[in-house]
Amino acid sequence: MTRRPAILLIVALAVAAGVVAWVALSRRAEAPTIAAAPVAPGFLPTIPATSGPPGPAPGGMVWIPGGEFSMGSDASGDALCAMPGLTQDAQPIHRVYVDGFWMDATEVTNDQFAAFVQATGYVTVAERTPRAEDFPGAPKENLVAGAVVFTPPGSPVPLTDHYRWWSFVHGADWRHPSGPKSGIRLRGRLPVVQVAYEDAAAYAAWAGKRLPTEAEWEFAARGGLTGKLYPWGDELRPGGRWMANIHEGRFPTEDTAEDGFAGIAPVAQFPPNGYGLFDMAGNVWEWCSDWYRPDTYSSLAPAGVVLRNPKGPETPFDPGEPEEKKRVHRGGSYLCTGQYCTRYMVGTRGKGEVSTGTDHLGFRCVR
Repeated sequence: MTRRPAILLIVALAVAAGVVAWVALSRRAEAPTIAAAPVAPGFLPTIPATSGPPGPAPGGMVWIPGGEFSMGSDASGDALCAMPGLTQDAQPIHRVYVDGFWMDATEVTNDQFAAFVQATGYVTVAERTPRAEDFPGAPKENLVAGAVVFTPPGSPVPLTDHYRWWSFVHGADWRHPSGPKSGIRLRGRLPVVQVAYEDAAAYAAWAGKRLPTEAEWEFAARGGLTGKLYPWGDELRPGGRWMANIHEGRFPTEDTAEDGFAGIAPVAQFPPNGYGLFDMAGNVWEWCSDWYRPDTYSSLAPAGVVLRNPKGPETPFDPGEPEEKKRVHRGGSYLCTGQYCTRYMVGTRGKGEVSTGTDHLGFRCVR
């Protein structure tokens, strides 16, 4: 796929849709164990498969046993960044079975992506100059290589206008996440960002892996727990401890770094979940292989049927931007906050136009 929005408003709108979120309206009872504890309404206990891994772990990967679980979220409230009618796309909660698989313990880092580029000479979407034939009538000055960058305003702004903090920046790419003057030197352990879907898929193929399905991603993120708000439980800060890199302070003007990081963090700075996976909430959004539709669960999950290894719908559709082809994002990012975006909650969904990268979007792979 080579189509990429280059005009400021088109790109900014696509990205804004990728950071859509819900504010949770309910909190569930704490469940100390998987087998014996009560679970949230709509959720049935996770049943992990009993078979072990097929062999030694590939480097940097952990075994996810697979099994049957309740997929989705009951956090259906409107959030400021939500487009009308799209706040219930993680419902109904439904049963899914996934086979076991290997998954990267962390998000793919700059060092890992650099090794791929050095070995293959790959050029990312953000580094390519858009072709005039792909954007008939677009002014020539808008046909430039670049990507979308979070640009915090200098003073408080209405949270109803996302254009106040997103900008298309000429020369922004994975090597220069915030623009030409930024760089990744000494930032090797940070997640690679500014990667479009095809960039992530190309890396995965080179590494002998693939991108996870949405069902695989959620099963892995839950870490064996049932119906919890976060990969670690129902409390955002158990015992007062930060468990993920999200936004603290007044959004979007200031990140106070109460969790230890203002902006993006190196991988594996917070405790892993029950399967040994780091940063399954916050830090950077992660691409999944499924096309995005807000009605996926309601149309593909009939009551009483356990879906086996679902791969999502055959075609994408976002009512807010019906001409854009979007795939699912998962996990939230360092920009997520209860003031605007709470999709670091494990069952919730995000989405993004396939040729658009941002500086809060990365990926991890499975095998």
